[in-house]
Amino acid sequence: MTELAAVKAALKTQAVETPSWAYGNSGTRFKVFAQQGVPRTPREKLEDAAQVHAFTGVAPTVALHIPWDKVDDYAALAKFAEERGVKLGAINSNTFQDDDYKLGSICHPDAAVRRKAVDHLLECVDIMDATGSSDLKLWFADGTNYPGQDDLRARQDRLAEGLSEVYARLGDGQRMLLEYKFFEPAFYSTDVPDWGTAYAHCLKLGEKAQVVVDTGHHAPGTNIEFIVATLLREGKLGGFDFNSRFYADDDLMVGAADPFQLFRIMYEVVRGGGFSPEVAFMLDQCHNIEAKIPAIIRSVMNVQEATAKALLVDREALAAAQASGDVLEANAVLMDAYNTDVRPLLAEVRGEMGLDADPMGAYRRSGWAEKIVAERVGGDQAGWGA
Repeated sequence: MTELAAVKAALKTQAVETPSWAYGNSGTRFKVFAQQGVPRTPREKLEDAAQVHAFTGVAPTVALHIPWDKVDDYAALAKFAEERGVKLGAINSNTFQDDDYKLGSICHPDAAVRRKAVDHLLECVDIMDATGSSDLKLWFADGTNYPGQDDLRARQDRLAEGLSEVYARLGDGQRMLLEYKFFEPAFYSTDVPDWGTAYAHCLKLGEKAQVVVDTGHHAPGTNIEFIVATLLREGKLGGFDFNSRFYADDDLMVGAADPFQLFRIMYEVVRGGGFSPEVAFMLDQCHNIEAKIPAIIRSVMNVQEATAKALLVDREALAAAQASGDVLEANAVLMDAYNTDVRPLLAEVRGEMGLDADPMGAYRRSGWAEKIVAERVGGDQAGWGA
């Protein structure tokens, strides 16, 4: 197989999971701008997600968020998804939108609140059993706002205890993905503020626990690709939540703020053996002022472009330049790949997959946007209510 053929083959295997909540009304904490045609039910979210997969060919799964996507029959929801050409993916928990969680959830000083939070996480594992999902994704808003508000070490003990109980409930083929965020909504201390804290807990829990890297959850100037390389080296990178940020956790479209950073991350993924089913590529975005389905299609395409460029890096030439200490040549090899226009290559790949070379144009021509505006009238639109 030629080098170009190998790149094409790899791109055809790529899978980017889309989040159910991105199809609903969502955005900043200050205002959510409702749009016409937004889904009102989990099933309508899946219908929209199926459109993304139909036009990109690489978005075969949809992440659910509980209780935002709560239904009476999850097996029926999974069947509904499969009938439309997609499958249910990661189950995301929610321990941040209940009044009881004002002082935290799994780390709360009150044992009754901790019990409530852990029971919710166990419920999410039950849902995984029903949907066939393999990943439980955890993000905690837990933390403190003031020095002395709570015992920092005790909160870590509570976190470890709760995670251990949930970990023990995981079945064969299931795993726990622990996300981190360095601040917000807690502004003095956050209980899982960085990859080191997440890694330490996952290491103690066992092989079914891995770290999720949200590309928007870092301080300015953080070398995210170093974190990715390190977690891959340790076998503890479980997946990504792809998005972009300009200030804090903006949840903007992936590749919008710094496409070069996305390329650098994807190069470390490729170089470190992370371009595999063991590392989940997921979007975690809010589309507040832009049309939702086209924004998600564009985001998937941005991940594809960064991946294609990463696959085109001449790794032999790069290794030779690095070994000889040729700083400029090593950088040039990387930049040559980044500066390659991979859009024609991806158009070829889509053609070989039986897809339209222009997913955005194909979606616009499909009439789906007009169809959902006409049909989804009345009822309550989905959204996280900010």
